Amino acid sequence: MNTVESGISTDVVIDGAQGEGGGQVFRTSLSLAMCLGKSVRIENIRAGRAKPGLLRQHLTCLRAAQTICNAKVIGDDLGSTEVVFVPGTVKAGEYHFQIGSAGSTTLVFQTVLLPLLLADEVSELYLEGGTHNGMSPSYDFIVECFLPVLQSLGCRVETSLEQVGFYPAGGGAWRARIYPMNAASGIDKVDLVTRGGQQAELAMAMSSKIPEHVTQRELTHIQQRCRWSESVLRQRLVKSSGPGNIVSLQVNMGNITEVFECVGERNLSAEKVASRAITQMNRYLRAGVPVGEYLADQLLLPMVLGSGGKFRTLNPSMHLLTNIDVIRMMSRKSITAEKIEEDCWEISVTGNSE
Repeated sequence: MNTVESGISTDVVIDGAQGEGGGQVFRTSLSLAMCLGKSVRIENIRAGRAKPGLLRQHLTCLRAAQTICNAKVIGDDLGSTEVVFVPGTVKAGEYHFQIGSAGSTTLVFQTVLLPLLLADEVSELYLEGGTHNGMSPSYDFIVECFLPVLQSLGCRVETSLEQVGFYPAGGGAWRARIYPMNAASGIDKVDLVTRGGQQAELAMAMSSKIPEHVTQRELTHIQQRCRWSESVLRQRLVKSSGPGNIVSLQVNMGNITEVFECVGERNLSAEKVASRAITQMNRYLRAGVPVGEYLADQLLLPMVLGSGGKFRTLNPSMHLLTNIDVIRMMSRKSITAEKIEEDCWEISVTGNSE
């Protein structure tokens, strides 16, 4: 046990400066604290970022976690670099979490998802803020890539998008209905070592409050570079609080659908936005692995809290390696990362969590 200056003893102390030093350390620590019933002190939060400490989206994650389990919290302030989190029992319910900026609603969702899946009744979430940001998985990534994998593991989550929220205006909103896991069967074992052949593809260029020709040029560039049929190109013009643009490429490999995205930026041409998404996708296709870079991060918690398993992915990012280190500190699961060949690694989770 570790006694912090506040006088509260915690089961684990996590250094937020380790590895990539970002917000994932904080969110993973909160999720596992709730699921495993462990108290945690997280220090040096986001020390690796230009602006350390809790931003609005991290503070929303913390307060969302506190709300669903009636946790005792110290350090829930903007800019705070140290937080003590002592969880209570997670309770299903109807919850409304509003970031108040374009901060990522998908990261708030991921913080509370596993704890609510392990609760005993259905939960309803209403999330407001950013839905399509450059530094986090978009709503589309969650729905098209992450949740289908969870469904294959026995988890059931339904979502509906009410409004898109681009950075920096935000203003997005969506709902999630989270069904409790079967206590007897739990989360199934992950087995994503091989992938099938490419069965389908889809290119979506979405925008709001910018000239229509931008998305048209993005799709034209994708068609020319990828030689995809015009029938799989989708232009989506939406209403949002502020201007924004995103290119999303989906490839269905039979047993998994991966999504590759690039958010438009000022002074970044439509062709470059499309090219960045294409570059990500081509690396994935060349590597022959089933799990992409960003899904790899998100699969770890279901594996640790479920029946373990293994998957193959690209060379692990610092983000993934940091997440592995935090999970090792919070649980008794054994996680290994083994290089199989160039740009192909196998991640395995074994053992029993506490």
